[in-house]
Amino acid sequence: MKKPTIGFALCGSFCTFSKAIREMERLTLEGYDIVPIMSRTAYSTDTRFGRAEDINKRIREICSRNIIYTIEGAEPIGPKRLCDVIAVAPCTGNTMAKIANAITDTSVTMAVKSQLRIDAPVVLALASNDALAASAKNLGALLNTKNIYFVPMSQDDPERKAHSLVAHFDKLEDTITAALEYKQIQPIFAQRS
Repeated sequence: MKKPTIGFALCGSFCTFSKAIREMERLTLEGYDIVPIMSRTAYSTDTRFGRAEDINKRIREICSRNIIYTIEGAEPIGPKRLCDVIAVAPCTGNTMAKIANAITDTSVTMAVKSQLRIDAPVVLALASNDALAASAKNLGALLNTKNIYFVPMSQDDPERKAHSLVAHFDKLEDTITAALEYKQIQPIFAQRS
């Protein structure tokens, strides 16, 4: 039986790229077809976590296809039904705010809009330093939005970063499986193991 096609979108939470790419590789090895999508910032920014060129090369090798990193490239995802589900992993607070407020100004937000347009599921793996502060209202709005599903998350460092939430990337596949049945995996807020 053919596994679903996952649009795997990465935003600029560069410190979580290694976790996201590890999950992308694992999903590919399990037989999922992965369509890689990156915001232009994620696609083109060198950081202390790696050079953009090296990261992009690794993603292309894992997925055996080019990365979608433009709004124009992402627009056909919904109408052409290119993906069964979109997973934004990592999803920054900035991207979460844009999705919550219907702002479509990156390839990732266009991919999400295009997917929601056809009533197909979108999974968000949050990685935000202000999810329990300024971004909390956007989190609340999306928890109540049709076809949006969250990877279970928790505070990654409650003592030093009390407002931060990070997804349990190892729960991405389980969340995708549930989202494809239009169900939210529980619990959404879980203890870090």
